[in-house]
Amino acid sequence: MDLFLKDRAAIVGGASQGIGYGIAHTLAAEGARVAITARHESQLSRAAERISQETGGNVLAIPADCRRAEDCERVIVCAREAFGGLDILVNNDGAPPLGEIASFDDGAWQKAVEQNLMYVVRMARAAVPHMKARGGGAIVNITAISAIQPIAKFALSVATWGGVIGFAKTLSIEAAPFGIRVNTICPGYIETSRLEKVFAAGGQDPNVVRHKLESEVPLGRIGTVDDIASLVALLVSPRGSYITGATIQVDGGLLRAVR
Repeated sequence: MDLFLKDRAAIVGGASQGIGYGIAHTLAAEGARVAITARHESQLSRAAERISQETGGNVLAIPADCRRAEDCERVIVCAREAFGGLDILVNNDGAPPLGEIASFDDGAWQKAVEQNLMYVVRMARAAVPHMKARGGGAIVNITAISAIQPIAKFALSVATWGGVIGFAKTLSIEAAPFGIRVNTICPGYIETSRLEKVFAAGGQDPNVVRHKLESEVPLGRIGTVDDIASLVALLVSPRGSYITGATIQVDGGLLRAVR
């Protein structure tokens, strides 16, 4: 199926590895011009080179720290100057540390707010005017299933990504008249370095932890990066033009709630 993404200009955060890398690779394979960001320049450059070689796509690496306001602005400016506009923004980054709520001081909470919530606010705020100039666009935020089904020791992520969901829903209403769509994805257990940390937590046998997590998922497996990337590609494409304001779990049926 052609998603009609050829020559669309996109920015994907946290794209040196994991979910962000997979999303950037998929968009480039669909013909989009993709700017990728992450904090570690050497790793990001290697990722851009791999994506370009494997897809033949136009991939631009912009090293940046999403926790810094000036870096968020710079990413938008650099991508727009390189591509002549902006059509797609995928807000994605790592997650704050795990731990008991009582163990986190104000500094930890402030870092989590900057990394998860303010990153999304700043990127969207800077991107929307350029999307308006193009007559529309699409923003997708990557959070986690814990944002809608809280998990013990994930408080920093749960609280700040909960804010992202509320922000995105509100922005989707305000931006809709300009043809800009805003959606949020909540991945479940996905094969990433973040999940590896869960496997290793508490000194348990990683294989035992994996089996336990798989047994919790009705589909019986851990998700893949492609499971997320494929949905993102649909949501930012004209094929997904009637989807906005949605919060979508991609979790193999892990979320049990009826909403």
